[in-house]
Amino acid sequence: MGPRERRERQKEALRQEILDAARELFVKEGYENVSMRRIAEKIDYSPTTIYLYFEDKATLLFSICEETFARLAKTLEEITRQPGDPVEILKRGCRAYVEFGLKYPNHYRVTFINHPEHNERPELYFREDSMGMKTFSHLRRGVEECVKQNCFRETDAELISQSIWAALHGVTSLLITKPHFPWHDRDRVIDTVIGSVVEGLKA
Repeated sequence: MGPRERRERQKEALRQEILDAARELFVKEGYENVSMRRIAEKIDYSPTTIYLYFEDKATLLFSICEETFARLAKTLEEITRQPGDPVEILKRGCRAYVEFGLKYPNHYRVTFINHPEHNERPELYFREDSMGMKTFSHLRRGVEECVKQNCFRETDAELISQSIWAALHGVTSLLITKPHFPWHDRDRVIDTVIGSVVEGLKA
């Protein structure tokens, strides 16, 4: 490994350390209560170092969310490309979404629950090339295939996709934020929500 490659790896490692530290602090202390200085203190660097990597806290939050969306998008893309019954494939994608949130609860909290709804830089999150919109497009692609094959009564793929996402986010966020609630059976709750929504759309 040459000096230049080594420096690039060190830079990427520090960038990841900053992201991980910020994510942890945002979950524990709340996004609004964490400063760039606080993040720098956690990893024993100066605030100046943080600003070499991220313009401001809003940009740092966006990078954390993009990292989460990239992981989720990869999982959903692999599922939506599988051959077979489009309704069953859509259900598998829905299940994978919920399981992702439960496997990475801190990632999910910061990205979907514990931040101020992207109020500071909304233009970053909802542009077409953002990972968040790309992730949603995988869900929509699965829905579009169901619509194309006349599986659903409703034919508005965007409406269906947004409705399914609302249901998935609901069950995921509840399972993450209410772990001590006496859930009947977590897996059965997930399957019932997904089944109720998807099967209810069938023609």
